[in-house]
Amino acid sequence: MQVVRAELAAVVPGCGATYELADGIPLLRPGGRAGDGAHKEQQAAFFDAADPEFEITRPHGTPWLYSWLLGEKFRRSVEGLSGVPTTAVTSCGGSGMDAEFLARTGAAVISTDISLGAAGRARERAARYGLAILPVVADAEALPLADASVDLAYVHDGLHHLEAPLAGLDELSRVARDAVSVNEPARAMATHLAIHVRLSVETEEAGNRVERVDPDAIVTALERNGFTVVRCERYAMVYRHEPGRAARLLSRRPLRPFVRLAIDGFNALLGRVGNKLTVQAVRRSPPNSAGARASDCAERG
Repeated sequence: MQVVRAELAAVVPGCGATYELADGIPLLRPGGRAGDGAHKEQQAAFFDAADPEFEITRPHGTPWLYSWLLGEKFRRSVEGLSGVPTTAVTSCGGSGMDAEFLARTGAAVISTDISLGAAGRARERAARYGLAILPVVADAEALPLADASVDLAYVHDGLHHLEAPLAGLDELSRVARDAVSVNEPARAMATHLAIHVRLSVETEEAGNRVERVDPDAIVTALERNGFTVVRCERYAMVYRHEPGRAARLLSRRPLRPFVRLAIDGFNALLGRVGNKLTVQAVRRSPPNSAGARASDCAERG
């Protein structure tokens, strides 16, 4: 943890001085509050009250299918990036699951979230599993990090919580020295179907409308901010936040090879119209380098 605190001192402007603490967790959001407006206050309050044990441990101890899907999601989220980041920041990092994935690759991770409760759970996760993670309370639209201060800026299912998702993306671009990874629900026919059959929602329990992202807008914003998109992929994946009966049934050992084959086969054939989006980009040098195009992950058919 001291190593990660040293990383924090190196990347947070003025952090060598003093900052407010709550139970030992740095409060680095603007004005020490959850941010401006009722929307952010509502978000913070909802995630403060999440089930502690499940959020601290997931995907540990969950059925095989649930754990495999989340591991597969993370694998896709960094597949286009070369090398292992030394430092990383997660935006809307919740209880530290994404930070754990990154920490297990060897990175020292700053996990940011607007919820103090989530930050506390991320700290417990780091202590329980011996991870190089430092949680801080911060606003995704005003990250308290210096420009180009971490190797990788990462978000998973976070921008869609924001009223202005592209403002959060601009902040990720600002603090990333080398790369950005964006992993969000995509606007897709498959998503509309999932909502219709109640496997997905338009408005989450936290009260926010799920702002499913447009690949063109993500790619355009990253390119405008000086990045080259190296991978833009759509794929299909459905799971509930907490695994249910279906996940337990499909996790039975004899079924696992067939489940993987079915999911991989579907994505090989029809993943381009899937409900999930991953976009990975590297800081551009020279400025006009050509990379992946938004059309590479646009819905077809």
